[in-house]
Amino acid sequence: MANRLFRKKTVEQIISASTKTAGLAKVLGVRDLVSLGVAAIVGAGIFSTIGLASFNGGPAVSLLFVFVAVACVFTALSYAQFASTVPVSGSAYTYAYVAFGELFAWIIGWALILEYAVSNMVVAISWSQYFVSMLGGFGIQLPGWLTMAPAYASEAYVKLQEQGLESLSKADQVAAMAYEHAPRLGDIPIIFDLPAGLITFLVTWLVYIGIKESRTASNIMVAIKIGVILFVIFGGIFFVKPENWTPFAPNGVEGVLSGVAAVFFAFIGFDSISTTAEECRNPQRDLPRAMIICLLVCAVLYILITLVLTGMVNYTELNVKDPLAFVFEYVGVDYMAGIVSVTSVVAITSALLVFQLAQPRIWMTMSRDGLLWKRFATIHPKHKTPSFATIVTGFMVAVPALFFKMDFFVDLTSVGTFFAFILVCAGVLYMDYSGISKQSKFKVPYINGRYLITIGLLVAVWGIYRYGQEAIMEWRHLSIPEIIEHKLLIIIFWLVWIVLCIMGYIYRFSLLPVAGILVNLYLMSQLGASNWFIFLVWLAIGLVVYFGYGYRHSKLNKADAP
Repeated sequence: MANRLFRKKTVEQIISASTKTAGLAKVLGVRDLVSLGVAAIVGAGIFSTIGLASFNGGPAVSLLFVFVAVACVFTALSYAQFASTVPVSGSAYTYAYVAFGELFAWIIGWALILEYAVSNMVVAISWSQYFVSMLGGFGIQLPGWLTMAPAYASEAYVKLQEQGLESLSKADQVAAMAYEHAPRLGDIPIIFDLPAGLITFLVTWLVYIGIKESRTASNIMVAIKIGVILFVIFGGIFFVKPENWTPFAPNGVEGVLSGVAAVFFAFIGFDSISTTAEECRNPQRDLPRAMIICLLVCAVLYILITLVLTGMVNYTELNVKDPLAFVFEYVGVDYMAGIVSVTSVVAITSALLVFQLAQPRIWMTMSRDGLLWKRFATIHPKHKTPSFATIVTGFMVAVPALFFKMDFFVDLTSVGTFFAFILVCAGVLYMDYSGISKQSKFKVPYINGRYLITIGLLVAVWGIYRYGQEAIMEWRHLSIPEIIEHKLLIIIFWLVWIVLCIMGYIYRFSLLPVAGILVNLYLMSQLGASNWFIFLVWLAIGLVVYFGYGYRHSKLNKADAP
C-alpha cells in the first residue's frame, strides 16, 4: 500500500493524459498571463488587508513587503521551472505528483482548493465593502442587514449594550443598528452580505462562459486597477508627512511580523496562473516569464503604496477595511476618495475572476487522474471550460461569503499556500537530484549551497544571540508544555534548517529553492494556532475523501491492478 500511496507520475504520462482528455482552448500569451497574475495579486490584499498590517506594524511593514516579495521570488522561480517542465493545468498538485507521489499530490490539491476558495471569500467580502461605500457616495444606502456578516453585527450589538452608542466607532454603530433593525425569523435576526454573494455569482457565470471572455474582462480590469494604484501613489505623495514615518517600527519586530498573514495574502495569486497552462499557446516559454514579471511589478507597487499610506496618515488610523479611500477622506480630499472607491470595485473584481478561474481547473485535473468524481472533469462542448467544477466553485465561495467575517479567512488562506510553496521548492531539489530537470525549458539559477546553507544557519544563530536577547529570555520563562503549544513550529523550522544543511552538503543542493523552503516555513510558523487547527480539520476531511474514493479510483492504481 505504501508503494501505491507514493507512486509518481512521469512528465510524459501527465502531458499525454492532458492531450487526450482536456479540450481546453489555447488562447493565452505572455501579456494575458501577466495580466491574470497582476489581477490575482493586486486584489483584496492591497485594497483591504494592507490597512490592518500597517496598523500593527507601522511604516516598517514596507520592509515586510520586501521580505515576503523575496520569499515569493524564490518560490516563483521554482514554480516557473515546474511550469516549463509539466505544462498542464493543476499547478502545485500536478508538480507534487511528479516529485513526491500521489498522497502528497492529493494533500496539495486539497490545500489549493481551500486556498483559492478562502481567498475568494476574502475578495468577495472586500468587494462588498467597497461597493457599499461607493453606493453611499451616490446617496444610495442599502439596509445594513444586507451588507455584513451576522457575527460582525452581533458583536457590535454586544458592544452597544456594554459601552453605549457614543463609545463605538462609526463602523460598529452601523453594525449595531443593522442588528437592531434586521427582520427576524423568530428571535434570530436575518443578516447576510448580499453584495458578496451576488458578485461571486456574476464572476462565476463569466468564468463559465469562456476563457476568452474572462481574458478580455481581466485585461480591462487590470488596466483600471494599475491606474488606481498609480493614482493613489502619485496623488497621495503630495500629502505625505515624513513625521508619520516616526517611529518607523512602533511595535517592534513582533508588530511587523504580526502582519505576515495579511502581507503574504497580498502576494497570493502568482501561482494561480500556472493552472491555465493548458490554455497557453506556449506554456513552457510564457509561464516562467509571466510569473516573474507580474511578481516584480506588484512588489514595487506594494512597497510604494505602503510608504504613501503610512506617510499620509498615522499608522494608528489605518485599521479600516478600505484604507486606500480612507486616507484621502482623512486628508479632506473627498473627490479622490470617491474615485478610489468606484474604481476599486472594478479592480477587486479582477482578483475574484482569476481565483474563480483557477479553482475549477484544480478540481478538473484531480478528477482527470481519477482522484475525484468524473463529473468534475466535464468540459463544456461550447464554452470549452470545466463547467461542473466551475458551478461547484461558485457555490463553495458564495455561501460562506454571505455569512462569515473577513478576518476569519485571511490567516487560513496562508496556511495552505505556504504548504504548497514549500513542497514546490522541495520538488525542484528532487527534480535536480533525479534528473527530471534535464527536461526543463526554464531552470532555477543554480547556486551551490553545499556550504552556504550552513553558513546561513550560523549567521542566523549569531544574530539571535547578538540581537535577540528578549526572545531568548521569553523562551527561558516558558515551561515545556508552553514551548510545545506556542513554539513548536519555530522548533520545526530550526530542525528543518539543520537537516537541509546536512542534505545540502551531501547532495549539493541549489541555494535558491532551499531559501524558498526556509523563508516560507518561517513565515508559516508566525501564523496563529487556530488557523492551523482549521487547516488540519480540512486536511482530515480530505484524507477521508481520498481513502474513501480517490485511492481506489486513481488511474495509476487501476493501471497497476492485476
